[in-house]
Amino acid sequence: MSGFADRRCARISPADKARLRVMLLAKHACGRGLPDAVDGNHAIYHHELRTTLEQIGLNVTPANCFEAIADRPEADFVFPLLNRAGFQNSEMLAPLLLTRRNVPFLGASPILRGLADDKHLSKVAAQRLGVPTAPWISLRRGAPILEPRFPAERLVIKPNASSASWGVHIVESWAEGRRHVDELQTQGHDVIVEKWLPLLDIAAPVIGGAGPEPWILPPMAHQPETPGEMRSYEEKRALVPGLASDPLRPVEDADVAARVEAYAMTLVAELWPFDYGRFEFRFDPASGEISFMEVNLSCNLWSRKSISRAAATLGIDHAMLVESIVAHSMARQGVISRAALELAA
Repeated sequence: MSGFADRRCARISPADKARLRVMLLAKHACGRGLPDAVDGNHAIYHHELRTTLEQIGLNVTPANCFEAIADRPEADFVFPLLNRAGFQNSEMLAPLLLTRRNVPFLGASPILRGLADDKHLSKVAAQRLGVPTAPWISLRRGAPILEPRFPAERLVIKPNASSASWGVHIVESWAEGRRHVDELQTQGHDVIVEKWLPLLDIAAPVIGGAGPEPWILPPMAHQPETPGEMRSYEEKRALVPGLASDPLRPVEDADVAARVEAYAMTLVAELWPFDYGRFEFRFDPASGEISFMEVNLSCNLWSRKSISRAAATLGIDHAMLVESIVAHSMARQGVISRAALELAA
């Protein structure tokens, strides 16, 4: 298994590593790898990613503000992770600025990032493609606030562009949900309201490798000690003391894994090409139903998160994974030639 997986990984040639200048644009790219009071373990992640890129042999310049790319940066390729930057849809600014300056960057085009980061629109796309999706409504700021018309014992209320479960609230009634909708909209967020489903959360990681086609890694299930428990933003960012790493395990049921992969590929076909992403589904073990929840096209590449841990089940370590994703992106955008990609032995 690992030998086959290794052959799918892409490599950057020593000559290309020597000539290329790479910028890592992230809030904590210049940090020392210590937890942050607000962003928690995200600061550790950004530091680890910088050291991993350096370990690969790339010439890395860290930057932590949009001013670094306002004009054309002195870089051949940018790794943009400057999200949650204090204003709505900030995750799209770096891709837009880099597109304006014609600088290749990791991830996906700005318009695809916008579609994927809008949970309502990504559900619309999934539904159109025949992928099962839980009932939901979208409540945009300035539009009438309508009560959900679908039956649901519980509702999930969250910002339409939430990440890492920020602002997510589970309620037992619409009266309680309406209060949270008002609170989120007052803070400047569009809101999505969806039917709560029994869970396991299952992620289907998709990355680029040596070839031009997408590569789906083994689906990973979030299996908390308390069944049905959802993790908060504070828990995901390790802002709550004493919590262990995410309880992620490979999906052992071959039928469930195959169905998740098939749904993911249906969605990938609509969004490809991109460089890496995670397609999220909700699985009800009692009924066997699978429902699409959301997609993140520039998700967390920390070694402790789902993409890296899925790759590890194939014998692919973190450095090999990151290099393959970056090499694919560079070849896709003509920074290096696809013929020059070196496959792992």
